[in-house]
Amino acid sequence: MAKSLVIVESPTKAKTISRFLGKDFKIIASVGHIKDLPKNALGVEVENHFEPKYEVIRGKGKILREIRKEAEKAEKVYLAPDPDREGEAIAWHIAEEIRKKNPNIFRILFHEITKSAIAEALEHPQPLDQNKFESQQARRILDRLVGYQLSPLLWEKVQRGLSAGRVQSVAVKLVVERERAIRAFKPVEYWSIAALYQGSMPPNFAARLFKIDGQKTEISNQGQSQAIVEELKSGAHVLSNIEKKERRRNPVPPFITSKLQQDASRRLRFSPKHTMLVAQQLYEGVEAGGEGAVGLITYMRTDSTRVSDQAIQAVREFISRRYGETFLPEKPNTYKNRKNSQDAHEAIRPTDVDRHPDQMKPFLSPDQYKLYRLIWERFVASQMAPAVFDATTFDIACGRYLMRATGQVMKFAGFTKVYTEGREEDEPEAAENGEGNGQAGAAPKSESDTLLPELVQGETLALLNLDAKQNFTQPPPRFSEAMLIKELEEQGIGRPSTYATILSTIQEKNYVQKNAGKLFSTELGGVVTDLLDQNFPAIMNTAFTAQMEERLDEVEEGQVHWLSLLQNFYGPFAETLTKAKESMRNLKREETPTGLNCPKCQHELVVKWGRNGSFIGCSAYPDCDFTSEFTRNEAGGIVLQADETTNETCEQCGGRMVIKRGRFGKFLACSNYPACRNTKPVKVGMKCPEPGCKGEVIEKRTKKGKLFFGCDQFPSCRFASWDKPRAVACPACNHAFMVERPKSDGGVTLRCPSCRHTMDDPKTAADGKNESAA
Repeated sequence: MAKSLVIVESPTKAKTISRFLGKDFKIIASVGHIKDLPKNALGVEVENHFEPKYEVIRGKGKILREIRKEAEKAEKVYLAPDPDREGEAIAWHIAEEIRKKNPNIFRILFHEITKSAIAEALEHPQPLDQNKFESQQARRILDRLVGYQLSPLLWEKVQRGLSAGRVQSVAVKLVVERERAIRAFKPVEYWSIAALYQGSMPPNFAARLFKIDGQKTEISNQGQSQAIVEELKSGAHVLSNIEKKERRRNPVPPFITSKLQQDASRRLRFSPKHTMLVAQQLYEGVEAGGEGAVGLITYMRTDSTRVSDQAIQAVREFISRRYGETFLPEKPNTYKNRKNSQDAHEAIRPTDVDRHPDQMKPFLSPDQYKLYRLIWERFVASQMAPAVFDATTFDIACGRYLMRATGQVMKFAGFTKVYTEGREEDEPEAAENGEGNGQAGAAPKSESDTLLPELVQGETLALLNLDAKQNFTQPPPRFSEAMLIKELEEQGIGRPSTYATILSTIQEKNYVQKNAGKLFSTELGGVVTDLLDQNFPAIMNTAFTAQMEERLDEVEEGQVHWLSLLQNFYGPFAETLTKAKESMRNLKREETPTGLNCPKCQHELVVKWGRNGSFIGCSAYPDCDFTSEFTRNEAGGIVLQADETTNETCEQCGGRMVIKRGRFGKFLACSNYPACRNTKPVKVGMKCPEPGCKGEVIEKRTKKGKLFFGCDQFPSCRFASWDKPRAVACPACNHAFMVERPKSDGGVTLRCPSCRHTMDDPKTAADGKNESAA
């Protein structure tokens, strides 16, 4: 009897599913997409109704031949890629390739990789979803039309290797605008007044000036504050009002994709890209001892807070058993979804709540454990009772002044026994989900109790201390990755499944840099944003971008045809593109005055653009060849960067070699220039690892300016690496060297290029220990 064929996109997923299906099924992984638009061409015939010219992805021919071969032998073919637009596109392209071999093709959908979910999906196969596929196709073509036509324009006008995109460029604009708002911000002085009181019962407590003559008033200078302090010192302070009330804080919903990325960024310091990578591993399955491969969470790309009835029943039973009936609400908590969310999906939750994180810890990597614990705790907490606080407010009257003290004491922990939501210090306090179940949203910035004494209304208080403090208003906070995702989500820009890629791309292209967890726009990011804003105002308009996302959602819902969407967009875009090719400023030919004088010849310094970005040069070039890297200070002013000194001696004149940057990147130059013009590539401090080679590893650049590392004895030695090599032997396989890989917090880990073993950077660990010792 012929077997049925099940096709998934991931080998790990195939391995996990194979545990649940018997000998009547053959399982194959497509390893992602099998077809896509060509890499080196537009791949869209605009004049022929925007027909996409898909081609088999390089390296996928062997997999496709195997799929065709097995499909021809199979009784039925079940297409089981992920239950989203990308998964539908994979299924659609596979179906196109095998339909002539076997017409018995079915689509199966499941949101968790468990035995019951797979069985349910096979019992209820579906036809392919044409609307969902066309929505993905429209998005893909739209992004290709914008990206593949804007990017070459930037190569011509600014520098090669740049990219522009329908969503990524708007994300960069948000960071650039925030950076400029911070630079333009003018602090305003104000004063606050605080008092320390003693009542008839301990403890002593603090209060702040709240109102003057019944109105909230800003105190703008020291003179005004001192006059108020003198009046307060001379008057009687009477406890005029005591208000006590019970305050309840409800749990937040289980995770959707964007909220998972935000919380993992705040609490775990994971980048969105890393969060999704680890979540994919937890979804597709991890080896759990005797159980074999187990899918631990539901599908991680979702914008729905819905949870299945079975999962709710299971978690309620778990809460009752583990924490007691008092922690279980009378009926399940429900949460409203955002507009346009796909309610067919579930929220991100553990597939089995009884798999406690600590129980699974031996089978998980450290990052898998951290993320699984976060998902598990949030899900359990979402179905627990509210936290209850006793809140007390004291109003203290002194003539025309009203002081106020507030305190709260937790009466019942409720869901906070399991989970409290993370927040960054400068992130504004706001409810995460104002709808449904009376959500109070996120936790206060401080979870600690503030206890006020048991006093009697009308009693006179002893004033122990009075203090006036000068303050200044603060600029808007810089975005963190979590805060930028929140902003994109609130403005309707992009979709949760795209956020990780967006944030990764804008940093890889050097439009945005991350420093101490905050996002800073670069010189390049600001310049490209201005060029695109001036020449493509519709593309860079946040409202337009959000409306386009809604239209794409309507394609999926069958309300808008994909072709009409593209036609309505492309006409105005093509017209704007033609104008921009003529009118867009060419930065390669421009020099921006800085107001600074050249330290060599006193002519004015200017900002220039080379193949590696912006740099400072002398306006007297070629008579003066002074160049320098630069940064900008908080006010946006230019700060020249001094040459980096090294311990290397110039072999021609004995001078000290310094690191400079030219149009091809960093290089070593003699500090006695121009008397000595010796230059050399930058060494990384490691001998070439190739056997018998006596060369050293140096920084190099490709013809397109991309950095790599190679041997200085090229072409006789062809050692090369994209990642920076380090002279650290792999402890797992004793390979001669390891390479640096960036971490989400800005640091590096070391990875073996042979066995892929990873480890913390011993240099970073040693520096950390030294700092602790200090």
